[in-house]
Amino acid sequence: MAAALTSSLALSPSTFRGGPEPSKPQFLNFCSKPTNLAFAILPYTRCRRHKTLRILASVSVSNPQVLTGPEELSASILSKVTHSDRGVLLKKEEQEEVAEVAEKLQSFCVSEPVKCPLIFGDWDVVYCSVPTSPGGGYRSTLGRLVFKTKEMIQVIEAPDIVKNKVSFSAFGFLDGEVSLTGKLKALDDKWIQVIFEPPELKVGALEFRYGGESEVKLQITYIDDKVRLGKGSKGSLFVFQRRGNST
Repeated sequence: MAAALTSSLALSPSTFRGGPEPSKPQFLNFCSKPTNLAFAILPYTRCRRHKTLRILASVSVSNPQVLTGPEELSASILSKVTHSDRGVLLKKEEQEEVAEVAEKLQSFCVSEPVKCPLIFGDWDVVYCSVPTSPGGGYRSTLGRLVFKTKEMIQVIEAPDIVKNKVSFSAFGFLDGEVSLTGKLKALDDKWIQVIFEPPELKVGALEFRYGGESEVKLQITYIDDKVRLGKGSKGSLFVFQRRGNST
């Protein structure tokens, strides 16, 4: 269960250089040595943004065929996954629509998303194409009968920290949470990896660690100031929404 949870939420990884945490989000850049995929912290620069090609006629975000720009596509994918219990409630054809919009958004992704400072911040996990991927056994068919998920959050802190948390209500009255802390490591300009410490479980007054270390890999396929898309090493699609932008 711990391993499944860890392989759910994370971004990937790279060893970052130390130093005080900046007051602003900062760009990450690779060191010159190809054998050491370390990040160097550079002065903050705005991510290169693609201009949105706007449509003069009004369109519905529910039809991906007529969407042409990242803002419209970003709004569309959020509208499809909101209130879906992170994808569990969607039918197969609805999941296919989410995948279609995600593919269109991928063409608007910055060239090196791992280096984009927009990755930092607090994110809600709002969708996964494999329901049990985020949260592991807690999100299985049986697990959802016992554990009602309240929040599923990923926090990415400069320079190289990832914190995942799933908070739940067990049996409808006992609050608890499972949390993970990991180190980022970049594999290339799109793929990242996180090495997680053993998970920590809190249920009521009880608090303890269990299991061992784990790691997960994720490709960043799109990112803007509201939405981040990721694809797991086995093809799972993740949609993250920046906290504070929920509708």
